Amino acid sequence: MSVMSNSPQLPVSFVTRCDVSLMAFVFHRSCIALARRTRAYASNAAAAKPLPQAARKAIPQSSCQADTVIEGVNYLKDQPPVLALPDEEYPSWLWTVLQERVWPDDGPGGRAERAQRRKENRRRIQDANFMSTQ
Repeated sequence: MSVMSNSPQLPVSFVTRCDVSLMAFVFHRSCIALARRTRAYASNAAAAKPLPQAARKAIPQSSCQADTVIEGVNYLKDQPPVLALPDEEYPSWLWTVLQERVWPDDGPGGRAERAQRRKENRRRIQDANFMSTQ
């Protein structure tokens, strides 16, 4: 902030308002709460490496041809029918949405272990809830 207040190009009233609004933003409740929830970890060198070519799978193609009428998607009255687009016009992330996330093994207490533990715990809770209804 001292850089802004020493700026000769801006009038003093403008700099003071900017400094005050910046301080108000930084110390606002939501900003402080966000800073408490946000964690910063050092990057893992193993996770930063790109996957080998064998680990990458071919991107699947769409199940329908381009310009195919997709039934049941347009639910509003008097709307034109929805047509399928060519595969190139869809974003690349769309083809990987249904794939299960594979976490790199980063040792004990890492993300892979935590994800596995949470999955097992969720399954155990579902089983317990099912058994309590029987």
